[in-house]
Amino acid sequence: MKIKQLLTFVLSVLAFVNATAQGDDKPYVTKNFNGSSLKELQVETSGGSISVLGGQSGGFTVEMYVRSNGWNGNKELSKEEIEDRLEDYDILIGTEGNKVIATAKRKNNLQWNEKRNISLSFKVTAPRNVATSLKTSGGSIKIASLTGEQNFSTSGGSLKIDDLDGAIHGRTSGGSIDVAHCSKDINLHTSGGSIKALELKGRIELKTSGGSIELNKLSGDVVAHTSGGSIRGEGVDGTLDAGTSGGSVRLADVSGSVRANTSAGSIELELKSLGKYVDLSTSAGSVRVTMPLDKGVDLNLRGNKVSIPLKNFDGSAEKDRVQGKMNGGGIPVTLSANAGGVYVNQ
Repeated sequence: MKIKQLLTFVLSVLAFVNATAQGDDKPYVTKNFNGSSLKELQVETSGGSISVLGGQSGGFTVEMYVRSNGWNGNKELSKEEIEDRLEDYDILIGTEGNKVIATAKRKNNLQWNEKRNISLSFKVTAPRNVATSLKTSGGSIKIASLTGEQNFSTSGGSLKIDDLDGAIHGRTSGGSIDVAHCSKDINLHTSGGSIKALELKGRIELKTSGGSIELNKLSGDVVAHTSGGSIRGEGVDGTLDAGTSGGSVRLADVSGSVRANTSAGSIELELKSLGKYVDLSTSAGSVRVTMPLDKGVDLNLRGNKVSIPLKNFDGSAEKDRVQGKMNGGGIPVTLSANAGGVYVNQ
């Protein structure tokens, strides 16, 4: 494989690099790449963070940072120590076709040695119209101000995402997700942290196995699921599917179709306008809904106690069950609480 402008870290190249002890704000090496044909970015490191900032007019700038890690994490490394430890890695910074590549991989034939462990991080500035493929097994990922398809994953850090427009696929196994000002197709998963989402538009899927979810100012088709926390939000417009196995659901200023369920908490919903359906259920709490009742709805409400102001109603109303049509019927409204009450406009 031919890689143009390939940077391989051997001692002859290190002689041209300012390789004194590293601070967090001082790159170990910097490379610039220009060309209108460069439309993709691939970054991979096995022991550090990745940061990509788009919207730049001067092409690509790739910076690599070398920091001590492991048993002597606070110790500054000398030039000689850095050069010695970099021999354990295959490091490439260059271009191939329309792609900028920056990778730092530990050599496969080496045994793990904590005393020689270092953190290799990349910071990249790029034009806005760039697709990315980012991967790290030991750090966080920050990505912002890009248009196109973005794929990024980390096994040991958080994701911070801002101002992306396109197909967005992000994964982390050990951190939180903070996403804002993105649009089109957003798919983000974490196995070990919370999710905060602000001002998103389009098809949105947010899932976590170990934290809470916070939704603010979202519009489109929204899926928000967690197995270990609560769901909070305000200002959701469109279609919302919210589910949790380990907390409550509290949503305000919602417009559209809503489906929400929890196995371990209550549900509180402030619905400004109705969509095609309302479907709320909980196994261990109450359901409280504020919603307009001037539209035709089909009511199916069940709980230890059901309380709703009924007008223009045709059906049956009992203490623990209300079923029938209001204002001639139409939009299905299903509210169920197995171990609590159901309250509408109370």
